[in-house]
Amino acid sequence: MMKQQTGTGSVFNFEGVPSAGQMIPLGFQHVVAAVVGIITPAILISDTCGLSAAERTLMIQVSLILTAVATLLQLFPIFGRIGSRLPVIMGISFAYIPTLQAIGGQFDLATILGAEIVGGCVAILFGVFVKWIRPLFPPLVTGTVIFTIGLSLYPTAVRYMAGGNATSEWFGNPRSWAVALITLAVVVFLNNFTKGILKLASILIGMVVGYIIAYFLGIVDLSGVSGAAWFALPQFMPFEIKFVPSACVSLAIVYVVNAVQTIGDLSSTTMGGMDRLPTNKELAGGIIGQGVMSIVGAFFGGLPTASYSQNVGIVTVNRVINRAVFALAAGILLVAGLVPKFASILTTIPQCVIGGATISVFATITMTGIRMITEGGFTPRKSSVVGLSVALGVGITQVPGCLAGSHFPSWVSTVFGSSSVVVATIMAILLNLILPKEPENSK
Repeated sequence: MMKQQTGTGSVFNFEGVPSAGQMIPLGFQHVVAAVVGIITPAILISDTCGLSAAERTLMIQVSLILTAVATLLQLFPIFGRIGSRLPVIMGISFAYIPTLQAIGGQFDLATILGAEIVGGCVAILFGVFVKWIRPLFPPLVTGTVIFTIGLSLYPTAVRYMAGGNATSEWFGNPRSWAVALITLAVVVFLNNFTKGILKLASILIGMVVGYIIAYFLGIVDLSGVSGAAWFALPQFMPFEIKFVPSACVSLAIVYVVNAVQTIGDLSSTTMGGMDRLPTNKELAGGIIGQGVMSIVGAFFGGLPTASYSQNVGIVTVNRVINRAVFALAAGILLVAGLVPKFASILTTIPQCVIGGATISVFATITMTGIRMITEGGFTPRKSSVVGLSVALGVGITQVPGCLAGSHFPSWVSTVFGSSSVVVATIMAILLNLILPKEPENSK
């Protein structure tokens, strides 16, 4: 077991400034864990909405900048209320992609941005009343949500390990799998057989090793780096904003679900790194900050924000909660957004390297959920709540079109059929309220 120093400037304290030798690798580790998740949604939505290459570059740039600002807001709350004051990375998220693609395909980017503003307002209201809503999410429900989030991330990790997507020349290629497995092996070895900085930076070191191997195998593509600009500022309202009621309602529901995910991520962060549950003020500030950044981001052409489960997983693994480490990560992302050439270098990290490094993180998230579920023992009631919630949530997403029949409105499939977390959350809440409580002596 690594000896954890908790004095001033320790990486295991929220306050203070650790040494640069500790801060730099630990901060950059969060950057490389998040960067693909930050950039990819902008690329997907740009393709859905038929944006030009210049507009796509703008959206990627704004994604990096908004993620940096959203993270800083969580670390240094405004008025002590807008932001959680917890060690989390928050930014542009995959979680909204299915609904955003549906809106973008049916309407356009302007409609997405309008719905995003409404969704951000809904998130703020959720945060304001979270003290009264929170009883709906005891450790059993929150743990079920976190467990489902972890399970839902496994296909993403495996897809990355295989090379990204079916259109890539490296998808399913033995070279991709070799790089991914070597990266994973390095992470597992460093995390279990070393201590100190090697253990803390196991994911970063694994990715560096994987990147080097991928480069010599010809997987790394550096062709786009030379053409990237050195400096560029974001633009205010680069796109039109429109409000379509059906789109606003659809995305607002997803915002509520992601507010629940934020409760899970913040709970996982405090449990994994601080051995406690978050306070109502921390939860409210985190969700309100998430909503505020979504609204602000829409005016700059950015996409919705959410907490990053993969970075929460890093906290649960290395227990590093120092605010300066996360501020450094935000600073790196801000520089990447203002200097597109630097951002382009980060985007050359092959998907197989990301997958090999993050699958262990996703596994940790899943086990954090199990830890919350089994707190105080595992009972038949808990088995029913978790088992049925996960079965329906995961099961529905494994059967495409099962909610797309002629008697269902189109939004039903978009909202409930594309995310296992949505159904699992609703089921966990309902079952926890309906099923009879067990006597104390049965636990």
